[in-house]
Amino acid sequence: MAEDLYEKGMAEMRRHFGKDADAHIERLRRISPEFARVNVEFPFGELYTRNVLDDKTRELCTIAALTVEGHCLPELKIHAAGALNCGATREEVIEVIIQMIAYCGFPAATNALIVVNEAFEELDR
Repeated sequence: MAEDLYEKGMAEMRRHFGKDADAHIERLRRISPEFARVNVEFPFGELYTRNVLDDKTRELCTIAALTVEGHCLPELKIHAAGALNCGATREEVIEVIIQMIAYCGFPAATNALIVVNEAFEELDR
């Protein structure tokens, strides 16, 4: 059963992040196989596969949460690309960050905007 949840989670991650999903999890696995497994199974195997929200909405919610957290910039960069892969526009991603100014302030939103722009530039290469 656990292997099924892991495979389900990896399939979901690949839908969001494409080829970057495997590289991201492999980086984590080299540090901690258990952490990598939980990172796949819980959010992507259980939460992201629920059928109430669509993938685009989930990614935009994640962008908002990571922006407000303020210290999750590597994850924000990955999810910015994921949001685009799931049908969000660059304008929608930026608008979510602008909206978060009211909840996290300008410094966190500024950092988020800069990191998201880096993700966009990498996608353009």
